[in-house]
Amino acid sequence: MLRPEVAGSYQELSEDVERISENPAEERGGEMGVHEDASSVILPDSELGTSAPSLRFSKTCLKNVFSVILLFIYLLLMAVAVFLVYQTISDFREKLKHPVMSVSYKEVSLYDAPGIAFYPGKARLLSCKHHYYDHIPPLINPGQQGKIECTTRRINYTDPFTNQTMKYALVVQGPRDVKKKELVFLQFHLNETDQDFSAIDYLLFSSFQEFINRSGINPVLNFLESPTLIPCCPEKAEFMKDCESSYSSWKFSGGFRTWVKMSLVKTKEEDGSETVEFKQETSVVNYIDQRTKPRSDQLFFVVFEWKDPFIQTVQDIITANPWNMIALLCGIFLALFKAADFAKLSVKWMIKIRKRHLKRRSQAMNHIS
Repeated sequence: MLRPEVAGSYQELSEDVERISENPAEERGGEMGVHEDASSVILPDSELGTSAPSLRFSKTCLKNVFSVILLFIYLLLMAVAVFLVYQTISDFREKLKHPVMSVSYKEVSLYDAPGIAFYPGKARLLSCKHHYYDHIPPLINPGQQGKIECTTRRINYTDPFTNQTMKYALVVQGPRDVKKKELVFLQFHLNETDQDFSAIDYLLFSSFQEFINRSGINPVLNFLESPTLIPCCPEKAEFMKDCESSYSSWKFSGGFRTWVKMSLVKTKEEDGSETVEFKQETSVVNYIDQRTKPRSDQLFFVVFEWKDPFIQTVQDIITANPWNMIALLCGIFLALFKAADFAKLSVKWMIKIRKRHLKRRSQAMNHIS
């Protein structure tokens, strides 16, 4: 017979063994709960296997590698953004130094009648008439005085380049109606010349009306009278001196029919002022003199008309827009700040992961020891 104390102890031991055998997972769970922090580093039990820790380690490694790759990508983007900022500023400065020439065309039906200043010398104007639709009837009496149906003025002024030589100019109103192809046909006659060739100089200026509006009124020139030079008002003389200084002069020869087609070019300067010049296309046709008696004199024929109804306007345009550049720079700087912020967060995250890994490793080593 066992004693009561021994029997009671044996019974308690049996109950404990039975409880443990019935709930082995709870015991292991409690044991694992004690060492939760070191579970990822300590070698696992044979029952749990070795796949979970290696998986966790590979994920952490991949995250670190991916973070480093992202960091390098954003550093590369930052370098590209800095280069773009430098290139944008350089291009803007270059465009400010070298503006682009802009050409625009404006169609008109009527031009402001230009002024045609002739310097005939000893030559004499025989006839002048406005024609339309490019139709010039044949001359009835070439070399003889005919009708002068153009608005003309004569003026004498000192040469703007020498200030000593007196110059005589005949100013004729040019064509206006480009839609009807208005043209001006003039005939000059030179009886004798002391040169081997004979030519008459002329220049074009933008507005005959502006010349007329200068103070002083000159009567319409009558070439049947004696061509005595009548002093003109100083304002018109200054006007012609300015025209001769500003505009180019051309020539047309005797014994030919010279056809001049004009085009108007307006140029806007940087200070806002506007200058006007003429471009011209000249074609020369031989004139067959059918007069009965041989002559030693020279005949000059010249036609002026507009080339087309377009006024060409030329101006310098700075293509660099400061607002576009400011917007681009703002976008680049925002990208830079965003990239810097992401790089900062990435570095912080990597440092945090590293610290956590070292902490778990130290805890595992302490548990093993």
